[in-house]
Amino acid sequence: MRILVIGKEGQVARALAERAAAHGAVVTLIGRPLLDLADPSGIGDVLAEISGDVVVNAAAYTAVDQAETEPELAEAINGIGAGAVAGAAAAMNLPVVQISTDYVFDGAASRPYGEGDVPAPLGVYGKSKLLGEQAVAAATANHAILRTSWIYSPFGRNFVRTMLRLARERDEISVVADQVGAPTSAHDIADGVLTVCRNLLARPHERSLRGIFHMTAAGSASWAEFASEIFARSAQLGGPTARVLPVSTSDYPTPARRPANSRLDCAKIAAAHGVTLPDWHASLQPCISRLLTEPQS
Repeated sequence: MRILVIGKEGQVARALAERAAAHGAVVTLIGRPLLDLADPSGIGDVLAEISGDVVVNAAAYTAVDQAETEPELAEAINGIGAGAVAGAAAAMNLPVVQISTDYVFDGAASRPYGEGDVPAPLGVYGKSKLLGEQAVAAATANHAILRTSWIYSPFGRNFVRTMLRLARERDEISVVADQVGAPTSAHDIADGVLTVCRNLLARPHERSLRGIFHMTAAGSASWAEFASEIFARSAQLGGPTARVLPVSTSDYPTPARRPANSRLDCAKIAAAHGVTLPDWHASLQPCISRLLTEPQS
């Protein structure tokens, strides 16, 4: 199984590269300057020159707050660019897997969101990712759109790395306590994506394997609870720790509004693809261990 992954430096792309061998897959990471989602004109030519069986778009504009002042760029990358990738995959008769987000919902529901719930993004980032979902679906029926949430890993910028860095600088850290979601390891996402890819290739005409799916870790937490668990695990490993001061969203204003409830119902992907990601607690300590022991880039 040869997988063409759009994105080279992102958390999911790098996790896919690490997890591929365990799934009997070969991953080729494709990114800038060879391929730039902000300039989709050459995407088809680039993908046509590289052999593969399935395309995974793991690249995105992810600066949630900055997107409020760069809506055109966010929509070009997350919307138009995603559609161009799917169109190129369709032209090559390849399935495409698109990574999406909980931010397509407004978070007003009191229960986990299902795939049938109507999206209502609060900000530019969520709107741009929703545009990408729509563009992918319009370009090809042979797609799986995977919405996930609160991604963390030993790579790039994420909440776990930020908390450990702040704990080295201060004894107390204020963290929002009224936003709830599922912290999800990029490596667990990669395992799920690789399983989905194999299923799409093995059953090319099975409609139940295609469409939109929610795929997050089991369990949920507030950001403050997530931070407390990070510091507890770090302390066990001799790493930095700090006391968490729970605050409300109104006490920590940001340019972009965040969903208060980011929980996603993942029953559909479990039934269709046999994918159930581990509870978020289970994957946290291995990530923290790497962050504490490996040189960081």
